[in-house]
Amino acid sequence: MKEALTDIEKNRYSRHILLDKIGLEGQEKLKGAKVLVIGAGGLGCPVLQYLTAAGVGTIGIIDFDIVDETNLQRQILFTVNDVGVNKAEAAENRLRQLNPYVRFNIYPERLTTKNALNLFSEYDIIVDGTDNFSTRYLVNDACVITEKPLVYGAIYKFEGQVAVFNFNGGPSYRCLFPEPPKSGSVPNCSEVGVIGVLPGLIGTQQANEVIKLILEIGEPLSGKLLTYNSLDNSSFTLNVNRSEEQIQKVLEEKDNFENMDYDFFCGITSESNLNEISIEELKGFFTASEDFQIVDVREEWEQPRVDKENVIIAPLDELEEFVGKISKDKKVVVICQHGIRSIAAIRYLKKEYNFDNLINLQGGIVNW
Repeated sequence: MKEALTDIEKNRYSRHILLDKIGLEGQEKLKGAKVLVIGAGGLGCPVLQYLTAAGVGTIGIIDFDIVDETNLQRQILFTVNDVGVNKAEAAENRLRQLNPYVRFNIYPERLTTKNALNLFSEYDIIVDGTDNFSTRYLVNDACVITEKPLVYGAIYKFEGQVAVFNFNGGPSYRCLFPEPPKSGSVPNCSEVGVIGVLPGLIGTQQANEVIKLILEIGEPLSGKLLTYNSLDNSSFTLNVNRSEEQIQKVLEEKDNFENMDYDFFCGITSESNLNEISIEELKGFFTASEDFQIVDVREEWEQPRVDKENVIIAPLDELEEFVGKISKDKKVVVICQHGIRSIAAIRYLKKEYNFDNLINLQGGIVNW
């Protein structure tokens, strides 16, 4: 849909309008477009900046998370003044300063099966800037059901991926990945880190794909997965075929979509015997002088620290070296920054060394 530009907007977007493949008509298409960005994190930040600058008329931002100081290394929309603020709200505040002619719809909440279909139906294109498999499958299925194109991006350490799914009869995310990887086998940024510029490189590619779809120019990455390695600047493209079986599986279950448990599908909630405590309960252990041990699987430099006795610093990738120091006779609380690496450590210690006394610190030590 085209939407007329004001004289001020014509001047603002003059470098677009000069391009023969865009022109005034193309810029009006951008103004009339509605794009939903899921996640205002590492990928979402550059996507949002470039779509805002390009003049996409309506941009939705959904993110339940708040800005943390560790985000600032790569989530370049935010400043130290945004720490503790919801990411969707902080992003909107900055983006309005970049382009006051864009309409922003802010959803400071979690994307779920209960809100996804209604939300997606209000937009033309969906952009996936998430960092976990549960949400990726949820987003894919909602796009298939609502018939919306999906611009996908993912990052891992020094490598990234970009693709366009569910576009003009092309393949979906499930056509490429019919089944999720084993739970815990592919850690996210908070567990293994990521070079700060990589989300910018991949997110910018995602924004480019969105603009191409809106303008109907170039060759979208539909039926293709572009991979990029930032260490040697190499890239290659895989062809992805549409699987009618996978598409039909989603469509056959569309009436049950709101009741789907994507965490269970991805193996996240299958470990029902995981013993967990909250940060308040851990503090209560100290107050009550409980006989217990803490195993901190973070790196030495990570803060805040638990400055108490009986704390073992055992970084996750070196955990095997510390097994002999971990008690099997008392409660052992395993901690990390956000409660993710600690779960991986517990799984490893249970499987390889038969520990049955381990307790996970739910949500991590970040709020100590």
